[in-house]
Amino acid sequence: MTTFTALTTLMGKDAAEALGEAMEALWPEPTGVGVFEMEDGSGLWEIGGYFEEQPEETELALLAAAYGARPFAISEVPETDWVAKVRRELVPVEAGRFFVYGSHDADKVPEGCEPLLIEAAMAFGTGHHGTTLGCLRALDELATGGFVGKSVADIGCGTAVLAMGAARIWPGPVLASDIDEVAVDVAEANVIANKLTGQVKCVEATGFEHPDLLAAAPFDLVFANILKAPLIDLAPDMGRHIGAQGYAILSGILNEQADDVIAAYAENGIALVRRQEIGEWTTLTLQKA
Repeated sequence: MTTFTALTTLMGKDAAEALGEAMEALWPEPTGVGVFEMEDGSGLWEIGGYFEEQPEETELALLAAAYGARPFAISEVPETDWVAKVRRELVPVEAGRFFVYGSHDADKVPEGCEPLLIEAAMAFGTGHHGTTLGCLRALDELATGGFVGKSVADIGCGTAVLAMGAARIWPGPVLASDIDEVAVDVAEANVIANKLTGQVKCVEATGFEHPDLLAAAPFDLVFANILKAPLIDLAPDMGRHIGAQGYAILSGILNEQADDVIAAYAENGIALVRRQEIGEWTTLTLQKA
């Protein structure tokens, strides 16, 4: 399938987000629109859309003029075997004691690490993203400090890499949940591939709304690597389902959003212990009083 991209840049977050929103109304409509701050210190933001049909140059020119952006650059994207490309280019990730790798790098697993096999094509959470990397580092820091998780949950688990990390180092059962049925299937496949069947159980659930999660509470550690809004919505349930002195490791949070998340959890008796920034993403370690 032929794909087209339309990319432009302009100064200022608000203007960039407004232009991105306006692109959603184009016809042919884009299959996706992204707005990103460029990491070169220029203050520019990149706005881009993906299209299955060639976008109208006149409409894009009018949008660029209306929002003070540079003219859109329209390109046809060549068909690529992205799975093969990612497998070639995605290198293993080390996060403390954890070593996250694809099967194509099985010969690179070092001695003495905790290996986590995650195929690059499978769902969210290969360890390369700052959020997943931050959560694995936070897990390693807790374990290094002497904490032992006896009842652990991974809410919004994606590939279940965090749940499997906990299961690698602690004997207690770990529950991994996701609202997406495909993600749960992926998580189960990863659990089998990592020989953790019986140690990690995967369920389809929104938040803690599953009989297995309710029966296992209170938890002494809960991961939630999702996004700011659902994290804040989840805060009251976290307060109810984490036991005294229990921890939460949260990510999916842009650096400028972290204070709002910290405040929401503080209101529910879960206070900040550590915060870590990796690129534009923050990971929080919090503890219930």
